[in-house]
Amino acid sequence: MGSHADDRGGNGRDYVLQLFVTGHTEKSVRAVRNVTRLCEQHLHGHYDLKVVDLYQQPELAAEHQLVAAPTLIKTFPLPPRKLIGDMSDSRRVLAGLGIVG
Repeated sequence: MGSHADDRGGNGRDYVLQLFVTGHTEKSVRAVRNVTRLCEQHLHGHYDLKVVDLYQQPELAAEHQLVAAPTLIKTFPLPPRKLIGDMSDSRRVLAGLGIVG
């Protein structure tokens, strides 16, 4: 039942994102809300966002060389990017992801 996945594919416009948070802190919740809102507004139907709780999977902090949370990592399209913070500065987040707002 892929509602918005049907028009996805090898068009090079799909974004693969991981948002690393620490539990349900105010900063983590705000980061999830901000990233989700920006993705829906600017990448609707063309993104895959995975939220990872570092309290549940602490080994991923070392694997991804994370120094703080929340951290948003864009793995695709290249080049990879890492953004740290609650993602409340929309312009900074969009620029970091390579999206022209």
